[in-house]
Amino acid sequence: MPTPSTAVVDGVVWDFGNVLIRWDPLPAIAAGVGDADARAFLESYDFRSWNHVQDAGRTWAQALAALEGDAPEWLSAGAAYVDNFPLSMLGPVPGTHELVRELATVGFPQLGLTNWSAELYPHAPATYDVIELLGDVVVSGEVRLAKPDPAIYELVAERAGMPLDRLVFIDDSAANVAAAAALGMHAIQFTDAEQLRGDLVALGLPL
Repeated sequence: MPTPSTAVVDGVVWDFGNVLIRWDPLPAIAAGVGDADARAFLESYDFRSWNHVQDAGRTWAQALAALEGDAPEWLSAGAAYVDNFPLSMLGPVPGTHELVRELATVGFPQLGLTNWSAELYPHAPATYDVIELLGDVVVSGEVRLAKPDPAIYELVAERAGMPLDRLVFIDDSAANVAAAAALGMHAIQFTDAEQLRGDLVALGLPL
């Protein structure tokens, strides 16, 4: 179906974590080492920076070896995250799957752009069938690029077959949104589905 002529964009690009899928590493880590140690690990070690390298293509075997060398006292906590990863996915973000389904019903082009390790990503489409409604998904760990690297936004535009300035990008991360906006995308920082619906309607999307 052609894009409605009233829309100022021709496609939507969705982040996954805490936009489509609620994500929190704590339950996965706690399943292996207990809640107290899991919280201590997340509070005392830079988990997000360590995890980001896997999002950019490092393997989990390499990640655990690096953790053992850097902070061996947290190796069991890091391994617990990998072993129990599905527990970090806490369900759909309220309201956003409905938006994906509404846009899919009218044939509006949609893609995913997620920072996710290649090894753990298969858990997402296996758990959430809404991902099947996206025409393509750029997984950072598979392409060895991670947001906010400008190259990954350029790649999703190439996959979409649309210029960056004809895509709207939705992410909860301010840094990722800023990087997209700097490239000319219509960039929305996600807070909740009601706010997002209003923002997308303002861009002329058929919702």
